[in-house]
Amino acid sequence: MDEVERLIDVLTDPEELAEVRIHVVKRLRDGRVAAENRTPVAQAMMNILADHSSAELRLQTALALAEFGNVDGVPRRLGELALEVREPLDLRYSAFTSLERAGPTSECVAILRQLIPDESFGPAARSLLSAWRIE
Repeated sequence: MDEVERLIDVLTDPEELAEVRIHVVKRLRDGRVAAENRTPVAQAMMNILADHSSAELRLQTALALAEFGNVDGVPRRLGELALEVREPLDLRYSAFTSLERAGPTSECVAILRQLIPDESFGPAARSLLSAWRIE
């Protein structure tokens, strides 16, 4: 088992302390994850967002996913989170900023267009689309 696999095991262990899991998220975000490990790391992080772990762990995970914006499924998951009005605003904002960092891909543009009617993110979504020179 290599180091990234061990980190994924710690990250996805619900019995592990949230602080330890947050440290792992930051380490994976700040490290250079090899191409062959990017999808498993991103999948583990997306699972964290779905399992309603601690609020801070989910927030840090949403921010970390900005580094994995080119992995299949990541923009969609971030978009779902940003669009979900029942989620905490800071978590939705973290997802939005991670979409911004992912860049003007067709998937991110489609998600931002869905955010335009949102009272919290509509103006920011319009502004970002304009900055990307997208109508």
